Amino acid sequence: MSLEQKRILNTVIPGPKSAELQKRRSAAVSSGVGTMLPAFIEQAHGAILKDVDGNQLIDLGTGIGVVTIGHTNEGVVDAVQKQVAAFTHTLFTVTPYEKYVRAAELLIKHSPGSFAKKAAFFNSGAEAVENAVKIARRATGRHEIAVFDHAYHGRTSLTMAMNFKAHPYATGFGPLPGSVNHAPMSYPFRDPEGLTGEQAAARAITYLEKRVGATQLAALFIEPIQGEAGFIVPAPGFLRTLGAWCKENGIVMVADEVQSGMARTGKWFASQWEEGFEPDLVTVAKGIAGGMPLSGVVGRAEIMDAAHAGGLGGTFGGSPTALAAAVAVMEQFEQGNWLNRATEIGELISTRLNDMKTKFPVIGEVRGVGAMQAVEFIEPGTLNPNQAVSDAMLKHCHSNGVVLLNAGTYSNVIRMLPPLSISDELLHDALDVFEQGLASLS
Repeated sequence: MSLEQKRILNTVIPGPKSAELQKRRSAAVSSGVGTMLPAFIEQAHGAILKDVDGNQLIDLGTGIGVVTIGHTNEGVVDAVQKQVAAFTHTLFTVTPYEKYVRAAELLIKHSPGSFAKKAAFFNSGAEAVENAVKIARRATGRHEIAVFDHAYHGRTSLTMAMNFKAHPYATGFGPLPGSVNHAPMSYPFRDPEGLTGEQAAARAITYLEKRVGATQLAALFIEPIQGEAGFIVPAPGFLRTLGAWCKENGIVMVADEVQSGMARTGKWFASQWEEGFEPDLVTVAKGIAGGMPLSGVVGRAEIMDAAHAGGLGGTFGGSPTALAAAVAVMEQFEQGNWLNRATEIGELISTRLNDMKTKFPVIGEVRGVGAMQAVEFIEPGTLNPNQAVSDAMLKHCHSNGVVLLNAGTYSNVIRMLPPLSISDELLHDALDVFEQGLASLS
């Protein structure tokens, strides 16, 4: 698992070996499965990806927030190897195993909410969201659900309908399921100046009460920090006000923490940054299992128990191998300095990016919490989205060995999701490349 934590450029990126593999990929893999950076990876450790041409890339994307604990974390690798040697599959709903119970106990312990909780495990983030919809509908006897502008919840049939941005996620894949209602989000950078979180929540509540009716809603889904939207952080009070309204009206409040959860922001869950906000259910995935496919729903015991036996599950849901990895990840989060490190990383990145903001007027806003930071690009002197700069910056960073991700409803945001194992030295190197790209564009 040893790999020098250093950016190394041996060839252009992608290099000749990657180019050859890309030809094979194009011939064999559906074109519907896109590739952002066609540099084929053969090894990874910590914050470094090594490609088949020997280039070493700094990974500030972590598989879209999956390997939060770092690539090939020793504890995760050891847990997976031991589990694979013991057994790979029985199916928990046929013959159960201890790791499922242990992972549920850890998730219950650290998820938001001062009430009795239970959990269930699945495969992907979208699957967790769909199961949260099922659970909420069963618990309330209602059918309508509500989501927010700029939201992203997945690529399955139902979650496509829950997304705000149609392309590329839903283009040509309709018709989409109904009973999904979209409400206005708190977007401080683009909301009217001075609009508080409470006022933005009142705007959303008024819309839902008039357009749908509170008594018709089974659940309200929200990302405490919106991921694919470009790390939109709602104004303080927004989440708390919505949570109180849901409680008053018997609506299940669901926090989609697939991207923002699992120590990413400096707390176990981003929901925990808003005092007084306790979602009824939380969906998790991505960073929970160090790269293994696992997701889950955790929340109020009486709501989680509303589903009848056999109503939840799936052949691979709660794989023993993935759960072994999840236990290793969560136990390390309990025992180590990971949460503090997420805060330190966030401070370093935001300090550097805000310094760049004073130099480069194409930066409209720097935002995020902990190791979840983003830059929104604008046409200088306006709020007009500037996708051209975002595209150019992505190309510059990729060609210079820094893996970044684009985002945003207007495709004008670059987001950074570094592994918590990254060093300050490596972060500064990546940010130097980023700043050099801005300087070259200006």
